[in-house]
Amino acid sequence: MIVLFTDFGPAGPYVGQMKAVLAQGAPGVPVIDLLADAPAFDPQLSGCLLAAYAPEFPAGAVFLCVVDPGVGTDRPALVAEVDGRRFVGPDNGLFALIVRRAAAVRAWRIDWRPRRLSASFHGRDLFAPVAARLATGGEPGVAVAATPLDPAAVDRPDWPDDPPRVAYVDVYGNAVTGVRAGTLPADAALLAGGRRVLRGRTFADVPPGEALWYENSSGLAEIAVNRGRADRALGLAVGDGIGIAP
Repeated sequence: MIVLFTDFGPAGPYVGQMKAVLAQGAPGVPVIDLLADAPAFDPQLSGCLLAAYAPEFPAGAVFLCVVDPGVGTDRPALVAEVDGRRFVGPDNGLFALIVRRAAAVRAWRIDWRPRRLSASFHGRDLFAPVAARLATGGEPGVAVAATPLDPAAVDRPDWPDDPPRVAYVDVYGNAVTGVRAGTLPADAALLAGGRRVLRGRTFADVPPGEALWYENSSGLAEIAVNRGRADRALGLAVGDGIGIAP
């Protein structure tokens, strides 16, 4: 399968244009819409979400990932093979955390260029054709001109393992953080929106209208309000910092 992960948003023509390229280059390969509203222009926060969600997918999946504020510049294009899954996208830190946490990694710089390469849409013109070739059995360096890289070069060692920021706000107003819940003490509180938020296991652990944080289904610390919206109640938005207190 090919898995789409972008900051393009749910509206507009961009995802559809990439899918059209995939349909031509990899007919019959399922295309999964994982996330179209990753944190815009923010490879670090987007990478937190990608690292949390990708392990749910089978080995052999090809992730087409576009969070690319440097599109059209000299930033390299990248293929990373991480624990049997392949990731295609810009080399801007988007894959740093998933590479850092992996058991087995290989990486390549994409040297291939299409005849038509716009300055503003490498997702359609460069990354989608490469993803299609990989999903149909191609290999980096064979089906796609690519140069092997030291996987360590993909990491961003100055970036934290668990950025203490809001990485996503879902349709219910829950604020997903970049922090893995398993890294926090069991009795830790989160400081968000000027409030101290205690840990719970389910929404019903607090009365309606009260806030809590819990380990979400992808292993990240998430702030919610029982039968309410944490983003409004606590004034939270993507990118906001959170504190961690005993």
